[in-house]
Amino acid sequence: MNKKIGNLFKGDKVIWMVFFFLCIISIIEVFSASSTLTFKSQNYLGPIVYHTMMIVAGMGVAIVTLNIPCRYFKIATPILLVVSFAMLLWVLVGGESINGANRVIKILPGVTFQPSEIAKGTLILATAQILAAMQHDDGSGADKQAMKYILCVAVPTVLLIGIENLSTAGLLFGVVILMMYLGRVPVAQLGKLLGALMVIVALFLVLVFTIGGLDKTDEERAAATETHAATAGDEAEKKSLFDVVTHRFGTWRNRILNHSSEDVPPEDYDLQKNFQVGHANIAIASSGVIGKGPGNSTERDILPQAFSDFIYAIIIEEMGLAGAIAVAFLYIVLLYRAARIASRCENNFPAFLVMGIALLLVSQACINMMVAVGLMPVTGQPLPLISKGGTSTIINCAYIGVILSVSRSAKRTQTIS
Repeated sequence: MNKKIGNLFKGDKVIWMVFFFLCIISIIEVFSASSTLTFKSQNYLGPIVYHTMMIVAGMGVAIVTLNIPCRYFKIATPILLVVSFAMLLWVLVGGESINGANRVIKILPGVTFQPSEIAKGTLILATAQILAAMQHDDGSGADKQAMKYILCVAVPTVLLIGIENLSTAGLLFGVVILMMYLGRVPVAQLGKLLGALMVIVALFLVLVFTIGGLDKTDEERAAATETHAATAGDEAEKKSLFDVVTHRFGTWRNRILNHSSEDVPPEDYDLQKNFQVGHANIAIASSGVIGKGPGNSTERDILPQAFSDFIYAIIIEEMGLAGAIAVAFLYIVLLYRAARIASRCENNFPAFLVMGIALLLVSQACINMMVAVGLMPVTGQPLPLISKGGTSTIINCAYIGVILSVSRSAKRTQTIS
C-alpha cells in the first residue's frame, strides 16, 4: 500500500510538502473568506465544495503532469503557442467581462476559461527552449541572437495580455527578463533592454494619466459595464480599436494615484474611495501576533475579493504575523527547492523551465502579498495555490507537476538535499 502511494506521489518530496501545505491553507482560508459568496448563493457549503473539487482536480492534473517526460514539453511548445495566441485574440473580441475587463472565455454556463493562464506557461516554455538551444558549447552563455527570438515571442503575448490585464503582463515580462539573466544572455543586451523599458514605461504612464484622466470614474464605469452587458451586441459593434486599447487607462490611473497619495490621519481616511486597501489595512491592523483564529475574520464580510486578491489580508487577520510569515516561507522554500532541482539538471532546458515556473509562482505571490499589506497598488493578482480560482488553480497545479517531473529526471543517481 505504501509503495503504491509512493509511486503516485513521485518526485521531490519537499515540493510535495509545500504543495500540500498551500492546498490545506487554501481550503481553510477560502472557506472562511467566502462568506459573501455563501450569502449570495444561499448555499453554506457550495463555494468551499467547488473550491475543494478544484484543488482535488488540480492534484490529479499535477500527478498526470509529473509523469510526462520533460522532452514532451518541448514538443508541445509550438502547438501551445498557436493555441495561446488564438485564445488571447478570442478573449479580446468575444470574452466575458469581469470587473470591466475581458479576461475569460465562457465555455459552458457557469464554466469559464482564462487564456492568460495558459499563455503564461507557454511563454515560459518557449523562453526556456530558446535559451537552452542557443547556449554556446564553451559554456560562455547564450548567443546574442537569443534575446531577439525571445522578444519575438514575448512581446506579442505580453501586449495581448496587457490590454486587459496589465499586472499579469508586467509580471510575465519581468519573469522572462529574469530567465534571460539566468540563461546568461549578454549583460550589455539586458542593460539596453531595461533602458528601453524605462523609456517605454515613462511614455506609457504619460498616456495613462492623460487619457485615463478623461475616463469615467469607477462608479460610472461599473454602471456602464452593466449597461453594456444588457446591450452587448450593439455596443460591441460600436467599440473602436482605440476604445479596446485604452478602456482600462482610467482604472490604472486611479490605482496609481490612490497608492501614491500622501498618508492621511485615520479620522480623515476615505474608506469609500479606498475601500479595498482600507479594509485590508483594518484586517491586518487587528490581527496581532497569532491572529483571531481560523474562521474568526470580521473583514471577510466587507472586503471585496477576500477569497481571491486580498486573501493574504484575511490570512494575517486570522493567523496573525506567524501565519503571514509561514505562508511567505512556503513560497521561499518552493523557489529554493526549484533552484536545487535546476542545479542538478544535466540539460539546460529543464533547468531553465523549472526556474521559470518557480519564479512565475513566487513573483506572483510576492505581488499579491505586497498589495495586501499596502506596498503596491491594487493589481488583481491572486495568491497562487491559495486564492479561490478555477482555471488558475488547475494551471498552477500543472506548474507544480512540471517542477516535479523535472525533479524526477534531474540526475537520478544523486539525492537532492
